[in-house]
Amino acid sequence: MHPPEDHFELRLAETEADLLAAQRLRYAVFVEELGGDGPLVDHVARLERDAFDPHYDHLILVDTRRDCASLDHVVGVYRLLTSERAAALGRFYSEDEYDLSVLKQSGRRLLELGRSCVHQDYRGGTALYHLWNGLAGYVLDRGIEVLFGVASFHGTDVDALAEPLAYLHHRFLAPPPLRVRAVEDHFQRMDLVPAGQIDRKAAMLAMPALIKAYLRLGGFVGEGAYVDRAFNTVDVCLVMDTAQMNAKSTARYTRGRG
Repeated sequence: MHPPEDHFELRLAETEADLLAAQRLRYAVFVEELGGDGPLVDHVARLERDAFDPHYDHLILVDTRRDCASLDHVVGVYRLLTSERAAALGRFYSEDEYDLSVLKQSGRRLLELGRSCVHQDYRGGTALYHLWNGLAGYVLDRGIEVLFGVASFHGTDVDALAEPLAYLHHRFLAPPPLRVRAVEDHFQRMDLVPAGQIDRKAAMLAMPALIKAYLRLGGFVGEGAYVDRAFNTVDVCLVMDTAQMNAKSTARYTRGRG
């Protein structure tokens, strides 16, 4: 992977310091900003981590002007797991929240995306674009056919999120071959507002930027949401078939690589 700008470096985490810096960024975003927590979160060292981390690739965006020694150098991160590595591990992380049987039985090459975040000082700029460009390279190099992962709305008040959730359900529900479903014990209906009563503009304004980016690429959502009280979020599962992704939007992230 080539540096996208003079002061940025985009690569997979290579060292323990890289992984710790990624976990430090995740702590800043998911714990300090969004109020999340978890059994392996280290509040003393300010690290958001879990038992899955050693099995995943971590795509990181590094600002070379920042201090590596203080674990301050990672300003964007994606956590990635291929279907081959999931088979060795025995599962995907998302299976805590979604029944992925329809994807796992498809015989297609899968990639789970997770823990995506960007340092607050780099939002609204090119950081997310660079991460997506790196993700595109990862997908192309490995022949990935289907991407999926959980994306979150902040807060656990489903009523407050009724309109954007309903808009996702009515407008972007995945076709049956890709339609994962929230686990039954935590299944939260998303069709909380009739399709004809949704204010599309208001629904999109309430949509997190990452979810909107997936939708622009031709992504879908699974059936049902999952209320994650530990992380203070309402989660939806996004699924993208690389063969059906919006060609014009995809070109922005692949830089002509196919």
